[in-house]
Amino acid sequence: MSLLRHFHLLNSPLGPMSIKVELQKMLIFFFSRLAQIGLLGLQLIWHFLHFIVSAFYFVVGIATTLESYLISWGFPCKYKHLNIDRVQYLAIVVESDEAYNTLKMIELLEWLVSLGIRSVCLYDAEGVLKQSKEIILKKVKNASEFQGIDEPLQLNKKGITLEFISASDGKEAIARAANFLLQNKWRKTNMSGDHKRCLSESQMTEALKAVGCGGLDPDLILVYGPTRCHFGFPAWRIRYTEILHMGPLKSMKYGSLLKAIYKFTRVRQNYGK
Repeated sequence: MSLLRHFHLLNSPLGPMSIKVELQKMLIFFFSRLAQIGLLGLQLIWHFLHFIVSAFYFVVGIATTLESYLISWGFPCKYKHLNIDRVQYLAIVVESDEAYNTLKMIELLEWLVSLGIRSVCLYDAEGVLKQSKEIILKKVKNASEFQGIDEPLQLNKKGITLEFISASDGKEAIARAANFLLQNKWRKTNMSGDHKRCLSESQMTEALKAVGCGGLDPDLILVYGPTRCHFGFPAWRIRYTEILHMGPLKSMKYGSLLKAIYKFTRVRQNYGK
């Protein structure tokens, strides 16, 4: 703005008002540019942090893959000596979309057989593995299906015993157990005049066993999928179970499986009274 224009603004009737408007415009322009610079700085910081985190996980992934291959080749030697008796019953939880990869599941089960695992529970929420049961039992050498879930575990010494369950089995079990409690326990309390309807964990456990839905508690659960959760595996069967996330099924590795089972066999478990 030239000095002549300032002079005219000051001498005009609206001079001070015009200067105020001009100053407001200049301040608005200044702060808008400052906000843009701040936003650009935040974006640069975000991209920088994202690069650092991505690089970190990339390096970790390479190191994990390399370690898995070394374990597969027999290094270090400690992984050759597994106390496999600690894993009496193993559960494999798979995300339902990945459970369609039947060839990977068969390969995983063959690895478990080679390690000496003789009893495995296969679970996915939507029952995809149950639909592929015939193929799995046919392709896995000396595989048999475990039927009596409330009977003592009968190990298949020549192959592997498999149990197939899904989320619908858990829902059905709860419904049958609740109906059993309603018909037995609460009817008896009404007849005795005791109207305190308190349900304990032990009573629910007894009801589940009574309707044939108790099931065996796995010693170890290996979860294959994109997220770290058990995808609705029956809660009453994992009270003392160790749960390990193994990553996507499509990128499973023998060395990672061996390491996970080895780490479990080395853990000291303390049970409360």
